[in-house]
Amino acid sequence: MPQHIKGLKKQKLLGKFDTCKDGKKNEKAGEKVDCSPPPSSSGESSGEQSSDGASSKIFIKEPSIYDNLLMTLRSCNKSLANAYNKRKRQEEGKSDTEDDNVDGSTSISVSDEEDDNSKEGTDYESHRSHMMDSILQETSAVGDQNRDADIEDDFVASDADQDYDNGQFDSKASLSTSAFSEHLGHKITKEEVDDLPKGKWKYKWESTATGIPNCKWKGTGECFLRDCEMESQYGLKPKLYKYWLDTYKKSGGKDFHSSKQRSFFSLCNSYRDILHCNKRPFYNKGSDEDATIMDGYLMHSLNHILRTRDLVTKNDARMVKHQDATEEIFSSDGFLDQGFTRPKVLILLPLRSIAFRVVKRLIQLTPNAHKVNVEDLERFCDEFGTGRDMNEEDKNKSQDTFDDENLNSQKSSKPADFQVLFGGNSDDEFMIGIKFTRRSIKLYGDFYSSDMIIASPVKLHMMIEKAEKEKELDVDYLSSIEVLIIDHADIISMQNWSFLTSVVEQLNRIPSKQHGTDVMRIRQWYLDGHAQFYRQTILLSYYLTPGMNALFNRHCTNYKGKVKLVCEHKGVLQKVLLQVRQIYERFDADSIVDADNARYEYFSKKVFPKIKDSLQGGTMIFLNSYFDFVRLRKFLKLQNASFCLLGEYTKPSNISRARVWFFEGRRKIMLYTERAYFYKRYKIRGIKNLIIYSLPERKEFYPEIVNMLEGSNDMTATVLFSRYDQLQLERIVGSTSAKRMINSEKNVFLFS
Repeated sequence: MPQHIKGLKKQKLLGKFDTCKDGKKNEKAGEKVDCSPPPSSSGESSGEQSSDGASSKIFIKEPSIYDNLLMTLRSCNKSLANAYNKRKRQEEGKSDTEDDNVDGSTSISVSDEEDDNSKEGTDYESHRSHMMDSILQETSAVGDQNRDADIEDDFVASDADQDYDNGQFDSKASLSTSAFSEHLGHKITKEEVDDLPKGKWKYKWESTATGIPNCKWKGTGECFLRDCEMESQYGLKPKLYKYWLDTYKKSGGKDFHSSKQRSFFSLCNSYRDILHCNKRPFYNKGSDEDATIMDGYLMHSLNHILRTRDLVTKNDARMVKHQDATEEIFSSDGFLDQGFTRPKVLILLPLRSIAFRVVKRLIQLTPNAHKVNVEDLERFCDEFGTGRDMNEEDKNKSQDTFDDENLNSQKSSKPADFQVLFGGNSDDEFMIGIKFTRRSIKLYGDFYSSDMIIASPVKLHMMIEKAEKEKELDVDYLSSIEVLIIDHADIISMQNWSFLTSVVEQLNRIPSKQHGTDVMRIRQWYLDGHAQFYRQTILLSYYLTPGMNALFNRHCTNYKGKVKLVCEHKGVLQKVLLQVRQIYERFDADSIVDADNARYEYFSKKVFPKIKDSLQGGTMIFLNSYFDFVRLRKFLKLQNASFCLLGEYTKPSNISRARVWFFEGRRKIMLYTERAYFYKRYKIRGIKNLIIYSLPERKEFYPEIVNMLEGSNDMTATVLFSRYDQLQLERIVGSTSAKRMINSEKNVFLFS
């Protein structure tokens, strides 16, 4: 079986049915999904801990997540414990003297624990002192064990002396006014926590989409697009902005301000969730558009990672210089700069060849000072690309030339888009960590020490399942993802959409282990279990499906709000080259839940009797759902019909036999799924009657399938649809015709 279809085998059949039905049940054919709140993952606020009674009761009575994480440190270090207590009093609005009794009892408790754990406390202080000495000797700063190996690379100079004046530490000095700090520094309210999971989004504004014909952006909250354009250097770090601008000019660009990549970056830098489902992919004559979108989200990812690193390393330097102000430091929000683990950006892609394109461009967009050395690049090229190193000549090649490198040298009868997409490494099981230091990029880094993870949903789903079975394993590196990018979601939907859903559901959970994190510097909203409300999700696809709508509305709960692209479609009927009578028959369904059953009933009672009575044979039934494929297969068996199968799981030998039988008339009916056509692109001969049981998601497939009627005496195609098929219908017949067909009192429509 080809590598590019392996992802189809990863789930039991029942799981596929649940996914298919769930996507349709929870998504109307238009744009909105009724979403139910997911199970709450937030912990109790540590500020609500009772202060009555003995100190032992404080720890026993419903300890918060924060209490559990700090238990060890508080028992080992009195100054940390005092800083923690002072911070809690500030959160509760109490003065330093108001809780003297409580502080006293806590001190006694800590003192008792110090007696029992004196050796551990001594070891901790020794380790802390040794680490600080190492920082000073190496002229570098490090905040946790994950950065110890890169002390010499990660140091960033900062004006730390400005933050400590007259013995007072300025907690606001470490915060900037960037969109990054504004987003992560927001304190979410209880009302937001209660309302966001409900998915009641109201799109209040719309704006023309620059460079995208017949499309417009719609968003929640207030329109921000003009503010993004007014921001200094568009919110980029100065060095990143300068390098990107130089790269743009060297590639022949003239007006950076009006460029598509700059415009999409500004959209990403708003930190809102983004749904862009009209992106023409590189394999379908859209290399320029695909590249500009990729540049936008890669620069946003780089900007987020480098700002995160700068904030942490600057705070590390301040802590070294102001060791006498420990309590002031830990009681200020300015030093809450970390998550549970280091990885902050997750990019999900369907194939290794696409990951190769993304990582190659990521390296190209990284300023030269940060890529003096790219570790394991040769290994990466061998495993993901053509096996050739990316020398200076390769780096300056255009994106179109790079596309050509992945084409098969041998001539093929497959369509051009198929050759480009599957001409490279089409393996769908991959995962790679990328770490950025001051002067280098480290590929194949340990996931817990990486800044970015690029993976396929298939591989991540396997890792999650493995961790559930083996207790010593975990996927805690997904706990602190702040930017999630899902590119080429249309291809992922052809693999297994439920895998992607399970990965998204796993994000931002409380980790099972500490992983060397300095818990005194974890942002409060992480400890409260609210990280999902700060995660930005960018969903990019060639087309929109009910499953994508459901994911965007149900699992993307960013407090910043949402932005989505809404488009008017012209349709593809003009690409049908033959004079084919295309009869569209609308069946009624009471709800989206009943749509599948209503379609089956209509076919079995209205359409199949005509096929059964016909003696000519040559009837091909095209379906976009494997669930429908299995259902019709069972139905045809019960009817003792003469049929053959061409599905995504059909063996190659059986496919060859089925095609011969159908062409020779030894089998009257053939079932052909869209997913099988996507991966194999077999052209079927001998079709005399075409029935499209459910419209394809990919609009190009419609004229390709209908044009297979060439040579038939009676060129007729029958298409079944309901008002819940609006997304597919408007891509094929056009938005205007689709609305008319759905709202009309007539049930039959003819195109020729």
